[in-house]
Amino acid sequence: MVVEIPRWTNAKIEIATGEAFNPLKQDVKKGKVRFVRNCFPYKGYIWNYGALPQTWEDPTTVNADTKARGDNDPIDVCEIGERIGYCGQVKQVKVLGVMALLDEGETDWKLIAIDNRDPLAEKLNDISDVEKHLPGLIDATRHWFKVYKMPDGKPANQFAFNGQCKDKAYATHVIEETHDAWNRLIQGKIPCKADTHDISVINTAVEGSPYRAGDASHKSSDDSESVAVQEPKVEGKDDKWYYIRASL
Repeated sequence: MVVEIPRWTNAKIEIATGEAFNPLKQDVKKGKVRFVRNCFPYKGYIWNYGALPQTWEDPTTVNADTKARGDNDPIDVCEIGERIGYCGQVKQVKVLGVMALLDEGETDWKLIAIDNRDPLAEKLNDISDVEKHLPGLIDATRHWFKVYKMPDGKPANQFAFNGQCKDKAYATHVIEETHDAWNRLIQGKIPCKADTHDISVINTAVEGSPYRAGDASHKSSDDSESVAVQEPKVEGKDDKWYYIRASL
C-alpha cells in the first residue's frame, strides 16, 4: 500500500488520479484544502490510511454484491499496525478483510490490513483474528466511516452487507477484481476519459500500455532526490494503541 494519511492526522491527502503520474496531493473543496473533522472520541484517522496501487473501483460497472458502481479511485486500505506511517510511505501489508462503504451511492471498498513487519502480523491471518487481538477496532472502524462526514452537514454513510466486515478470501476477490479493472484501464481497453471518470494513465513502467511514456518525461528539472523526513523517535513517547478487555 501507499500511505496517504498517517494515523491521528486530519489532512485529506490522496492520490491525484487526474494528474500526470498521479502524485499525492491534499484534496481541495471550494478553493480550500480539506481536513477531516475530529468526531469524538476519535482524533483524525484511526489507522494509517492509504491506497492499493494498480487497482481501480470501476465507475462504469455495478458490483453484483453491493448493487452500486465503483467510486473511481484505487481501493482504500486501513493499515492497523502499531507504528505511525508517513505520507508517501510504501508498506507491504497482509490483507485481513474488507468493508463495503456506500459513499454517496458508490461502492467504496475499505481493506483491513496490517504491516507485514508489525509484531502482531504473525497472529493476524483473517478478519476474525482482529477482534480477538484488537477488540473493538472493527466496530470503531465501522462507526468512524459512518459518522466522519456528518460534521460537514452530510448524512451518515451507509454500508453494504449491513456493515459486516467480510473475510480475507472475499477481500482477495475484491483486490483481484479491482486490479483487473485497472489493467483494462491502463491497457486502453476502457477509455481513460468518459462521463463517469477522467484519469491520467500516463506511465513509465507498464508493458504494453498505449500510455507508456519515455523515462525523460517524468523527470523534474531538479535532479536531487526527495527524501521523506520522519519524526525522530522520542524516548517515552508511545504511539501504540492499547486494546483493553475490562468490565469497569
